[in-house]
Amino acid sequence: MKRDIVIIGAGAAGLMCAVSAGRRKRNIVILEHAGSIGKKILVSGGGHCNFTNVRVDHEHYFSRNPHFCKSALARFTPFHFIEMLRRYGIAFYEREEGRLFCKGSSRAITDMLRMQCNEAGVEILLNCCVEKVVRDRGFIVLTSQGKFRSESLVIATGGLSYPRLGATDIGYRIASEFGLEVVPTRPALVPLIFSPMDLAFFRELSGISVDVSVRSGETSFRGNVLFTHRGLSGPAVLQVSSLWDKGNPINLDLFPKKDIFALLKEKRDSKMELQTFLSLHLPRRLARKWCQLYVPSRPLCQFNDSEIRDTAYRLHNWEITPQGTEGFGKAEVTLGGIETGELSSKTMEAKRLPGLYFAGEVIDVTGQLGGYNLHWAWASGHAAGQHA
Repeated sequence: MKRDIVIIGAGAAGLMCAVSAGRRKRNIVILEHAGSIGKKILVSGGGHCNFTNVRVDHEHYFSRNPHFCKSALARFTPFHFIEMLRRYGIAFYEREEGRLFCKGSSRAITDMLRMQCNEAGVEILLNCCVEKVVRDRGFIVLTSQGKFRSESLVIATGGLSYPRLGATDIGYRIASEFGLEVVPTRPALVPLIFSPMDLAFFRELSGISVDVSVRSGETSFRGNVLFTHRGLSGPAVLQVSSLWDKGNPINLDLFPKKDIFALLKEKRDSKMELQTFLSLHLPRRLARKWCQLYVPSRPLCQFNDSEIRDTAYRLHNWEITPQGTEGFGKAEVTLGGIETGELSSKTMEAKRLPGLYFAGEVIDVTGQLGGYNLHWAWASGHAAGQHA
């Protein structure tokens, strides 16, 4: 079966690529190994799809080349996607930090993309497993549903996150078979787990959520941290997980907007216990456990200046060394992927293999939490579709 374009993957990037290329009257087929389209779209934002962020720019992305994503982001902005939603009557709203969500179900997004594909004559084959890809005056894709020949091939297979939704490494394998470099992958936007020793200390804190600042290296994120039965989760921890390297500590500032040293100094003459004082600002169980571990509680009037300063420093720089992460099973995205130096930042085409394109999470571009990863899928898919 001959097509102008074969797209492997019916996720956000593949569907957007098909919509973009379909407007150019290209003859397109999408090959999807799962039984439905856009599975990650459907689970995004707790089922309401955090589809983009009004603050999209390259500074919210991680990559070996942090400038690679600039071109695609500039040519397909959040407002381009918003205009699509408005044309189809899909209501949305803005939450904190510029995050945009559907007022209804995430399915409104997949339905919109499906309708646009139908309008452009795009064929979508579900339960179609790719068995082999060969380069021969274009590309030949051998599948469980037959052989497809095309001028252009777009790999939009996603990363390794959400394996329960069918994530595989096929995109990386295809790239490697064609001699393209793949940056080593690892889970990102993922909960961190405690060492067995720390788990014994912190198990009783499970369920506590606290607004803190979490730092890894020189970069910090403000937001809620949730103590779980295995470690730490919550937005701030998920953010910092993309930067954290195994063996290194993270630092929690329990008073990110307060000068705890000044507050403690004000109570220098008080008979109030340190634990009681901390419980005025932190969850009671956390205040008690923190004192048990680091500064035995006693009346504040019994602390000298040096002890107050040391206590304040610890509260602003609580150091914890995680043992690891919850892995791809709990990760929202994949860090690493197709080396951006192999691709044109304008077209997403492989520089050494004309006609071969990549889009979305499979590329070494990873967004922060808050709609940035879906927007990269839209922008990179649009870029590939404009040229494939």
